[in-house]
Amino acid sequence: MELPFYLSFKEFESHYYDTLEKWFEEYHNASEIDYLKALADLYSPYLYYNFADDRLMADASMEIKDCFFPYHEKIGLSFCTSCENGKDPKASKGMNHIFEWKTITMMEYAQHILDKINRHLLKNGNTLDGNKTILDYINDREIITSREGAGYCVNYGRHQAAVPFLKAYLPYYGQTVDMAVYRDFIFSVAQIAEYIDKKLKSVQAFEYTSYAKLKSEAKFKVQMSHQFLTICN
Repeated sequence: MELPFYLSFKEFESHYYDTLEKWFEEYHNASEIDYLKALADLYSPYLYYNFADDRLMADASMEIKDCFFPYHEKIGLSFCTSCENGKDPKASKGMNHIFEWKTITMMEYAQHILDKINRHLLKNGNTLDGNKTILDYINDREIITSREGAGYCVNYGRHQAAVPFLKAYLPYYGQTVDMAVYRDFIFSVAQIAEYIDKKLKSVQAFEYTSYAKLKSEAKFKVQMSHQFLTICN
């Protein structure tokens, strides 16, 4: 069963038991703990553990490749002295991208995907009607991984983790994402996690909470960082 992804705490809370009932209808031998574990996995990628406040906080971001072409600046000037007409003879049949990693917000990522879909529709003369919406294209591999010169290069595997968020956030029609809805999500996601964790604690399943999982991961990263610095020194 594909669990719905909610962008506001009020919406999540009001649909909790309805979704739980559907969960039991599909998984007859499952328990509420299984349902809560699945919910924790759904929302934990958008959170991090804050050592100073000893609590979970929103971190809705994604690492993505910012691609560009070798020998070419983004403004289009070439510094390749052996190139003919600005093209490397070895790469003339198909110039490969080189890249650097960047961290962008999920709102920026959603806008990038929305732009890709709208460019594809415009290029192919397609229009959205009652039978097709933006959501019908958010997981189209050809569209999502297409490269239009320099810019972000989407990894299809990484994209899969963002699909539940995109389904909830992207508009059915239109050119831009809603900033107000995104702000509500940033305010809500920690509340959603606390709600899930509270229920897991009530059934003595603390080890499955997002708090325990993300705190452990944060401690591990700090330990690894300390070990690395010790080795370097």
